[in-house]
Amino acid sequence: MSQVLHTPPPTSAPADGDLAALAARHGLSVSGARPSLPDYVRQLWARRHFIAAFSTAKLTSQYSQAKLGQVWQVMTPLLNAAVYYLIFGILLGTKRGVPDYVPFLVTGVFVWTFTQSSILSGTRAISGNLGLVRALHFPRAALPISFCLQQLQQLLFSMCALVVILLFFGVPVAASWVLAVPALLLQFTFNAGMAMIMARMGAKTPDIAQLMPFVLRTWMYVSGVMWSIDKLTSRDHMPHAVTVALQANPAAVYIDLMRFALIDSFHAGQLPPHVWLIALGWALLAGVGGFIYFWKAEETYGRG
Repeated sequence: MSQVLHTPPPTSAPADGDLAALAARHGLSVSGARPSLPDYVRQLWARRHFIAAFSTAKLTSQYSQAKLGQVWQVMTPLLNAAVYYLIFGILLGTKRGVPDYVPFLVTGVFVWTFTQSSILSGTRAISGNLGLVRALHFPRAALPISFCLQQLQQLLFSMCALVVILLFFGVPVAASWVLAVPALLLQFTFNAGMAMIMARMGAKTPDIAQLMPFVLRTWMYVSGVMWSIDKLTSRDHMPHAVTVALQANPAAVYIDLMRFALIDSFHAGQLPPHVWLIALGWALLAGVGGFIYFWKAEETYGRG
């Protein structure tokens, strides 16, 4: 008598909708999924102590192998200013007609270095910390923000040297110095937004980190770090569109605001019209726009 083997009928794989319903019924969620924007902001705020500690640790270790240690935080921008003074101030004569040129130049170099270093470090914030990104779960925006906070702390060290330079060259202490605080806050917001934009781009295309020094060097030359934008744009042959572009340049706006706050010979007439509104607009555009742009790719960082 023969035996007939009956195989069980094939079962179809559950549909994606059934799997999603099953996961939802048991309280499961996608690993590494992007949270909503309000939740992301709350998560970031909850890690504010990590952001502060991480930025401080990075700043402390930056020159740990150098014999002069943290002195280089002040010496580096000062040496850059000395080189620019020799080349631009003396050889090219950009100091002619600019009162208090040394304070003018040093202020520009310090403020520009803050923006430059924030963007450069932000470009490598994800691609240069893949081990941390893949090992721990935290809002990735904490990294570019912490690098910007590190550069802000370094600028504050440099500002101590800047105050000494201002006093040495006869610039008096004035009530306008308090305007440096809102100017720095607006610049920090702008820098953090730009760092987040570049962090997302650098995470997808690491080669951008090799290109950025050339882009930033070009940006520096058109931002009035070593020369007076007001003096150049006052000439009759300058096209109006070029004048507007130079005056609205965000790096130049924050540099001029700091010069206006600290140097008494840099008066309000040298600032572009509505300069505080321009500074606020750039801060909101880069800060809010950069944050949303970075958040939209949150689940992709560290993958692939």
